[in-house]
Amino acid sequence: MSDQPGGKEARKRTALEEYEQSGEGRPPFILTYTEMKLLGIAGVGFFVDAYDLFIINPVSTMLQYRLYPNGGMPANLQGLLKASANIGSVIGQFLFGYCADAFGRKAIYGKELMLIILATILCITTPTGTLSPNSCLIYLTMFRILLGVGVGGDYPMSASVTSDRATIHKRGTMLAYIFANQGWGSFVGALVTIIVLACYKHVMNDEGETSKVDGVWRIIVGLSLIPAFGTLYQRLTLQESTRFKKSQEAELPEQGDLEKEKMGAAVGVHASGSESDIVEELPTVSKKAHFREVIKYFSEWRHLKILIGTCSCWFLLDVAFYGINLNTNVVLAEIGYAGATGTPWEKLFKVATGNIIITALGFVPGYYVTVLTIEKIGRKRIQIMGFLMEALFLGILAGKFYTLSTAAFIINFTLLQFFFNFGANATSYCYPAEVFPTRYRAFAHGTSAACGKSGAIVSALVFNSLTATIGTPAVLWIFVGCSILGAGFTLLLPEVAGRDPDAILAQELKEQQQ
Repeated sequence: MSDQPGGKEARKRTALEEYEQSGEGRPPFILTYTEMKLLGIAGVGFFVDAYDLFIINPVSTMLQYRLYPNGGMPANLQGLLKASANIGSVIGQFLFGYCADAFGRKAIYGKELMLIILATILCITTPTGTLSPNSCLIYLTMFRILLGVGVGGDYPMSASVTSDRATIHKRGTMLAYIFANQGWGSFVGALVTIIVLACYKHVMNDEGETSKVDGVWRIIVGLSLIPAFGTLYQRLTLQESTRFKKSQEAELPEQGDLEKEKMGAAVGVHASGSESDIVEELPTVSKKAHFREVIKYFSEWRHLKILIGTCSCWFLLDVAFYGINLNTNVVLAEIGYAGATGTPWEKLFKVATGNIIITALGFVPGYYVTVLTIEKIGRKRIQIMGFLMEALFLGILAGKFYTLSTAAFIINFTLLQFFFNFGANATSYCYPAEVFPTRYRAFAHGTSAACGKSGAIVSALVFNSLTATIGTPAVLWIFVGCSILGAGFTLLLPEVAGRDPDAILAQELKEQQQ
């Protein structure tokens, strides 16, 4: 009897060694077929999330032309409409993060995408020809909140599903690839807006039927359903990873020495046929992560300080990031794409063109520099550097706001966007998925992401009123302070390159029993 367990361990060790050695000598950013498949499943969801979150600005302008042709949209309703998805995201991040740990990834994954699909369909059914203008905005806001719940749920779900399956030496690269879809989502959102508007040019601009913009925004919103439906089946049928099953075993610290724990956790890196052979040898999951277990884990200062670090950094990052990117009218004015003059169609088209320029200016490139360097430089260094460089370029904007030339403004803004994404915007997403053990990972990631979205909500609701009261340069100085604080809170976090949090947890539990 004693030979059989030894044989099983030998087979596990051999499978792991073969898998790890298969990637030796290959840069982390070069993916295998299995990794590309996982990237498609998790990445497309994040693409849809970013698309839905970023198109609300042009959609809001279109609704103003459709519902309020002779006046402006009520400021309070417009603000609530723009903030609605972020409000829902906070709920979704907490809810799906906890449920993914408590009930398993397989039981929950895909449900957030179903919610996004349902909410998107309900959004495009807004009865603009039946309800009053204000009632239409309230109707759309309600379902944008529901959409946000699904969008928020995708953060901890995609991050934990990817981290559960990634090898340690490529984990950060895989997460950075997933997060890079945020840039592509916003870029494609602007591109789709331009294309659909171009199709409507004759009827809206030449024939003067501005009300036809009602069709434009519905098409733009509805097109996000294509990648969502394309990914849904794969998410719903994705099997539970071996790493998650191992993390849920009741007697984790009694299963052998630290090296054996590390080996067992790392076997679940792939969702290929070899994993199913190993899964059959594992015992049935006998213990679910639950609220009291989470409280007990985070009641220890060594764990709580890391959670404080990830939450604080993400909150401070999003105050500045969304403060800038949800209020791009100043930037559009500087580059000559404010859309202040012309027909409604010309204004919309010019703003859409300006938005795609802004997205291309450092926004997308920054993500891929992170992908290429995250395993070499490390998450902590990238995050601290990113925060400090953000502070530098925000400080230049704040101090020279009224005197910068157009060329200097564009260069400064491009570098700011670059270091947002080759910096804390990417690493704040990666950190919680790498630093916490598998059994608490989704909850910790959801909590951190919810704090980040809270920062986005604060920025969205307060930016305009603060700008009117104390001026744009003063608000930018507040963002400088947030960035410096973010660099400070990053010091609470360990470097996670090559770090196995499951092995560390197993060691901690063994020490507690001694």
